[in-house]
Amino acid sequence: MTMPMYVSPEQLMKDRADYARKGISRGRAAVACTYSEGVLLCAENPSKTLRKAGEIYDKIGFMGVGKYSEFDQLRIAGIRHADLKGYSFSRDDVDARWLANQYAQILGQYFTHEMKPLEVEMIVAEIGDSQVDDQLFHLLYDGTVMDTSSFVVIGGEAELIRDRIQETWKAGSSLEESIKVTTKALSGPDKTFSSDELEVAILSRGNGRRAFTRIEGDELNELLA
Repeated sequence: MTMPMYVSPEQLMKDRADYARKGISRGRAAVACTYSEGVLLCAENPSKTLRKAGEIYDKIGFMGVGKYSEFDQLRIAGIRHADLKGYSFSRDDVDARWLANQYAQILGQYFTHEMKPLEVEMIVAEIGDSQVDDQLFHLLYDGTVMDTSSFVVIGGEAELIRDRIQETWKAGSSLEESIKVTTKALSGPDKTFSSDELEVAILSRGNGRRAFTRIEGDELNELLA
């Protein structure tokens, strides 16, 4: 009987992290930021069928990058968890903090115990009654959770895009200003995006109980102009 090759736990975790980061970096970047009336979700995405942003619950949105099949399965699982909790208890009991912790447990379990970690990076966003109550949760492939009330960048070239946004982002900006800041940061100085190359959605306090809506077509062109 041959002895299995020994790999130290540190090296195993490092290899898994490198594998996950490499898969995520191949994807196009996405940005979520707060603005005066809610949360903006913006991503470079020329596809009309595969969506990076989606609705989870009344005032909760989701955005993922990396391997589409993996983060979309997590999005669907989040919808089912939220629906079940809202039905069993109260709709008010479903919040982004609880959902982010659920996702963190799943990601951590895969990263630690499975042969292959999930090649995903995600954002869970929630709007509150006022701007100070808006929340963004940034989830990494290993289950790490970070929260902020400003902006989050995930996917390829995230650090470079984060630096561009940091230069011009202001709290309490309008939707038009926020879209221009995020799209300019995503494109860089040498490129501009058309509306067909972008996926834009918002969680807005003016949309009623279901806050999520997509911005497309002529409406997006007017905001980009």
